[in-house]
Amino acid sequence: MSIMESPEGHRSSSSDENNNLRRRRGGGEAVEAVTELHSSSAEASSSSDDATNDVRDGRGSGGVEMSSAVVGKFGDGNGIQEERNENVENEEQRKANETTPLKYVYRASAPAHRRNKESPLSSAAIFKQSHAGLLNLCIVVLIAVNSRLIIENLMKYGLLIGSGFWRSSTSVRDWPLLMCCLSLPIFPLAAFLVEKLAQKKYMTERVVVTLHIIITTATILYPVLVILRCDSAFLSGVTLMMFACIVWMKLVSYAHTSYDMRQLAKSADKGDNSETNYSYTVSFKSLAYFMVAPTLCYQLSYPRSACIRKGWLARQLIKLVIFTGLMVFIIEQYINPIVQSSQHPLKGDLLYAIERVLKLSVPNLYVWLCMFYCFFHLWLNILAELLRFGDREFYKDWWNAKTIDEYWRLWNMPVHKWMVRHIYFPCLRNGIPKGVAMVISFFISAVFHELCIAVPCRLFKFWAFLGIMFQVPLVILTNFLQNKFKNSNVGNMTFWCFFCIVGQPMCVLLYYHDVMNRNGSSAS
Repeated sequence: MSIMESPEGHRSSSSDENNNLRRRRGGGEAVEAVTELHSSSAEASSSSDDATNDVRDGRGSGGVEMSSAVVGKFGDGNGIQEERNENVENEEQRKANETTPLKYVYRASAPAHRRNKESPLSSAAIFKQSHAGLLNLCIVVLIAVNSRLIIENLMKYGLLIGSGFWRSSTSVRDWPLLMCCLSLPIFPLAAFLVEKLAQKKYMTERVVVTLHIIITTATILYPVLVILRCDSAFLSGVTLMMFACIVWMKLVSYAHTSYDMRQLAKSADKGDNSETNYSYTVSFKSLAYFMVAPTLCYQLSYPRSACIRKGWLARQLIKLVIFTGLMVFIIEQYINPIVQSSQHPLKGDLLYAIERVLKLSVPNLYVWLCMFYCFFHLWLNILAELLRFGDREFYKDWWNAKTIDEYWRLWNMPVHKWMVRHIYFPCLRNGIPKGVAMVISFFISAVFHELCIAVPCRLFKFWAFLGIMFQVPLVILTNFLQNKFKNSNVGNMTFWCFFCIVGQPMCVLLYYHDVMNRNGSSAS
């Protein structure tokens, strides 16, 4: 207890001696005494804290362990002990300023420099403080610079927003795509009937699996054939293909989860795992909720929120309208003119192609960020609020990803959970190595990215497929860089460079020029 109480006793004695000194002395002598006493008080407090920690750790009051602990704390000069000493010194100085008369505070004879300190931006201290002010400065500069560019663009070209990108000459007759979209719920209904028959044991397991394969395959082929046979607008085709891919993933999850529940129920009936009660139920209500819920993984019940917040919902809808309009403005005002005035990136002058890609990268990045915010944050949260869906972790902090595979694990949580649950771990359970399972996951992702872009363009050049498969060597590269340069941002900068500055603008240019070349050749 003497060790624990020594700081307080020392501080009280220091305070009494301070008062005596103030009464006996004046001017610079009083300030010197106060400074000395506070310095000795800070040292005593620090040493007593160290002794207390050593006693708690069971190191005793001497010997090799005690010495090594002291060396570990004070030898570096910039560790936890340094920060503690600084806090104690600041606290003691604050108390001294409060109790010392004004004529003795910050006198010319008082020392202004008491210890070694680093500059805030030095390598030893830069990560020990907040940089929120610099972040605010960057945001202000970014807004100012982009506002100037927007005004300059409007003054030079005028308002370029039109309907050519969003509508084709026959877009008013895009009703086949609308009818196809409205008829897609037939496939979940067919999957439910199959599961209902399987529950009553009217068909074998092999027949059930075969029927589910046919249903899920038809879910994709049906919209593909409709889009290819109709001269539809690009945006209408992309919307239908994305909706069809979502329905396909949901049906795969429904079939796979139902199969797994049947197997667990059979093993429970056999007594293999009698401690756990597995029930295999087929509920149309559960399937209907799952088909509209913002998730791709089927389960019988989900966490639910208490109520619908109408005011919050209205604010999110307003944000959705604003950011969707901003996205359309950037596409029409910046991306379309840049793309139309460019050449094919794989043909012509290399430096000109690099300049076009870099010029396109900034507005393309803005559109991509707006798309992420509108869909993953606003739209999915709006849908979850309407359905009182509780688990709203639709994304994580993907912007801090230091490797490519970390990014893919963080940015799209519904797809990531689906991949892990229905592709990656089933591959591992069947003896497939982790590396091969990862390649299979990227392959499936690449196929669906290609379908969502190539089918509406009615052009199969496999640029999107190759772009996703190129992520596999990038995963290896970024993992190598992260392991080589630990505790650095090399991996994060590599991710941003390859994914947003080079990759996406290149794909936009490739598809645009291939579509234009196809239309030109067909017209001639």
